[in-house]
Parts: sequence; C-alpha cells; structure tokens
Amino acid sequence: MNLIDRIPIVGLAALAVMMGLAPFSPQPHLVEKFYMLRAGTLTRPVDIFDVLWHLLPTILLVTRLYRARKADLNKTSQ
Repeated sequence: MNLIDRIPIVGLAALAVMMGLAPFSPQPHLVEKFYMLRAGTLTRPVDIFDVLWHLLPTILLVTRLYRARKADLNKTSQ
C-alpha cells in the first residue's frame, strides 16, 4: 500500500479547504494569484511556488480520490 493511500480523505479534504482559503483576510492567496495569472503578472518564482504550495493538498486529495475509485473498480470487476 502506498503512502498516499493511508491518508484519511476527510483530513485531506479539511487541509485542502484550509490551505485553499488561507489567509482568510483580506483575500485568499489563490484568489490573489488567480488575478495575477489573469493579468499576466504571475512571473516571480516565489509567487508560482506559493500557488503550488496552496494547491498541494488539493492535488493530493484529487490523487487520493482517484486511487480510491480505481481500487474500488478493480475490486468489483474481479
């Protein structure tokens, strides 16, 4: 069993929401970075790293859900 398969989905979902909305005030980083991307000003490496850092839990959650779904489909087909 892979390490990602041992992460609880609920905990990962909570972390994804928290990191996606952090900081809560004045506006979340992902919203700010989206506006920067739209304006063409998302060019500094620190800003790109910040986007990846805040999206990492979401990427892990999507991967975890995909792997769980794939495992369920394999069990039912056998």
